[in-house]
Amino acid sequence: MAIYKNDLFLTKSNEACYDVIHAPGTRAPNPGIYRCQGCGYEIATAMGRTLPVEGHHEHNALQGCIRWQLIVSHRSHAKKRVTPVKR
Repeated sequence: MAIYKNDLFLTKSNEACYDVIHAPGTRAPNPGIYRCQGCGYEIATAMGRTLPVEGHHEHNALQGCIRWQLIVSHRSHAKKRVTPVKR
């Protein structure tokens, strides 16, 4: 589990990007910390980098296959809004 000391540096978000489960070997759509849903193993990666593939770490039969979920990201990447320009 990701840990932190000062909650002033983190903001809770309900963005959909935190709900998506990613297959091993796919590109990370956001930079941040990803957690394996089967075993809780965590990795940090940059946007566009390939998430670790099957065999990256061991799972038992109860843990199922490796699958990644974004748990912490930089604000500007996790939510992209387009603000119309007023003329």
